[in-house]
Amino acid sequence: MNNTHEVEVVVAGAGQAGLSSAYHLRRTGFEPDRDFVVLDHAPAPGGAWQFRWPSLTYGRVHGMHALPGMELTGADPARPSAEVVGDYFDRYERAFGLRVRRPVDVRAVREGADGRLLVETSDGTWSTRALINATGTWDRPFWPRYPGQETFRGRQLHTARYAGPEEFAGQRVVVVGGGASGTQHLLEIAPYAAATTWVTRRPPVFREGPFDEGVGRAAVALVEERVRQGLPPKSVVTVTGLPLDDAVRKGLADGVLDRQPMFERITPDGVEWPGGRRVDADVILWATGFRAALDHLRPLRLREPGGGIRMEGTRAVADPRIHLVGYGPSASTIGANRAGRAAVRDIRRLLAEEPVAA
Repeated sequence: MNNTHEVEVVVAGAGQAGLSSAYHLRRTGFEPDRDFVVLDHAPAPGGAWQFRWPSLTYGRVHGMHALPGMELTGADPARPSAEVVGDYFDRYERAFGLRVRRPVDVRAVREGADGRLLVETSDGTWSTRALINATGTWDRPFWPRYPGQETFRGRQLHTARYAGPEEFAGQRVVVVGGGASGTQHLLEIAPYAAATTWVTRRPPVFREGPFDEGVGRAAVALVEERVRQGLPPKSVVTVTGLPLDDAVRKGLADGVLDRQPMFERITPDGVEWPGGRRVDADVILWATGFRAALDHLRPLRLREPGGGIRMEGTRAVADPRIHLVGYGPSASTIGANRAGRAAVRDIRRLLAEEPVAA
């Protein structure tokens, strides 16, 4: 193949997980562009953070951990998180000479010759002995399906396309989803909207007290058990509950966070519950989360009957050349840092062995 490049490791994605992995590769002696390459489909540094809505300021971000080797200090809490994190990631890439290639879309990963993998991209093909997959979830927003959804005459959008509360001025808005994004959207939109309705599949659980290391470890362990069994991972928030801060307390007291059970169907003018109760709406905002962006791995047939990829640490059990970082238990900023280090340690052991032809 005329446009095939050969490296030891390909890192797909340059968010927190990808940059952490690249840092640990470089720190242990791998040279960018010679031994490994980082491919990122985003137009600029910042991972998924660069796409967050402007009203999500840095001061409202919960649990943002610094990348390894460089602290994030002196950030203005009133500045949009997209700008703060984007600038920080940009400085990080330059400081450690990671030479991220962008925008590059990873389209498919296939079996190659001599035990290598072929990573097909919008900028040629890479032959590699190992892949660190750090493609995250932002590109796969989850849209539930409900009867009548196609008949709705108003606007439907997902969190991935949320730009801020001003666009909902004077409108009746139904927000679907019991995670952090859903509550943040409601608290922002309520002062502008004519009316808001909050709908979730399960009653929300609010967490009192600090999110300390013990709570975090217990939550990660539950998510890790799912991926060990080959089940699709759940978010850590579904395990820990929603943090009960002053803004949430006020929203509960004001009735903005008055949760309703999931509706049965969508009508042309709104939503309807069993028994005929209806709410008219101009907008349905789906704050229903994301799924792992892993379609490019489909040719390798890694998925288990349960729908997930069975994992041992960061390694895919079905193929030890594949490491998923920022997936399942490592889908947090601190988890991604640790997963990057663990993946590189494992890959070094793998590459120390003689390659075996497939």
